[in-house]
Amino acid sequence: MNVLVVSLLGAALAFGGGSAAQSQERCTFLQPIGGNGSSPIVSKSVGAAKVTPIGMAFGRTNWNTDFIVNQPYSSFKFFFTANSSDANAKYPVSGFMKFSDGSNLQVINELMNPPIGTGRMFGPFPAIPGKQATQMNFKVGASNDPGAQGFSYRISVQGCQ
Repeated sequence: MNVLVVSLLGAALAFGGGSAAQSQERCTFLQPIGGNGSSPIVSKSVGAAKVTPIGMAFGRTNWNTDFIVNQPYSSFKFFFTANSSDANAKYPVSGFMKFSDGSNLQVINELMNPPIGTGRMFGPFPAIPGKQATQMNFKVGASNDPGAQGFSYRISVQGCQ
């Protein structure tokens, strides 16, 4: 190696070039769709499905929360924290990547019974080559577990590069 190359390499390392801090991914919280922009963290409670007098579910529930993907990212992380708990209830948690072509990919499908204050990160899930992510979706709750109603939680999603 010539002296100039060694000197430049030494200077780059001394000023942070090639340091561990620069090689770490940088993550940004995604904004929830319909939020007021003040916080990327959404707090919710599992509500009951709206049911007709003959027992058919209809209308919108509060189970789904979408987060907008406003630029390309190499991976995504989903964060979940329980604010309340019922020792007998299981809380279905699902996560989806939604794409510009209308397709989606389920990346989380778990039945959880987390203690109060317990958090969990799901991922990182890599971006799908050839697909443009437009939203990340978190779904907590399902009509087949009435014990999950009233469960409160916080969720957020990060895009990373």
